[in-house]
Amino acid sequence: MVQRLGYSMANLFKVLVFSRTLAYRHASIPAGIDAFHQIAAASSTTQHPFTVDDSEDPSLFCEERLSAYRVIILLQCSGDFLNEHQIEALKRFVRSGRGIVAVHCASFALQGSEWYGRLIGGVFDHHPEPQLGRVHALDVNHPILRTACPIHVQELVAPLGPAEPEKLWLDEWYNFKTHPRKTSEGLHVLLSVNEASYKGGWHGEDHPVAWCQEFDGGRCFYTSLGHFDEAYKDEWFLGQLYGGILWAAGCSKEE
Repeated sequence: MVQRLGYSMANLFKVLVFSRTLAYRHASIPAGIDAFHQIAAASSTTQHPFTVDDSEDPSLFCEERLSAYRVIILLQCSGDFLNEHQIEALKRFVRSGRGIVAVHCASFALQGSEWYGRLIGGVFDHHPEPQLGRVHALDVNHPILRTACPIHVQELVAPLGPAEPEKLWLDEWYNFKTHPRKTSEGLHVLLSVNEASYKGGWHGEDHPVAWCQEFDGGRCFYTSLGHFDEAYKDEWFLGQLYGGILWAAGCSKEE
């Protein structure tokens, strides 16, 4: 089946989409899972094809089973979704040089783990009611932001690019317990939100909403966006998720 889909066995890698929740559960999780499967299918004709498994089984978090994957996507995980031994397996995964893509509510998880908070780069505190806000791209040349979405369907909208450094976006605008730049050293902020464009922000002129970092031997890309189903049909957002997967897997390099 792999050959029929056109995958290159030499470059093929596997991605785990993990969406277990023990606190708040987002209704957009199924839309996110579907989007990641679509992205994986579209990757079959690219230089870096990958397949996706989705699960909420925490027993996957052991060294033997995680060894099959190059990237773990923490899709809206919340609460203490892993126990102490499973957190240790996640640490070994990252320290082996592999990557994490964390989405939205993943910053509202494992709040008793200082290591996890630094991995994600921010620890959720609260958010105002969902509303429109203006998002600014701070580094349009970073591979996560410049990677084109591989899915092309009618409902997708035009992506944000160098000619459009600002986008109006509807979401929950997360405030973090500590400013992300202070939570983890070496964060590379990709997107920020203009707090003057909505009500309820508390980080001021520098309010990061998406970033990436090399951390503890591996890589992590986090976006606080993605509350609504509609995000997972938006080419601008899906391009970031796709670019984040490739970057976390080590397939794309900064120039």
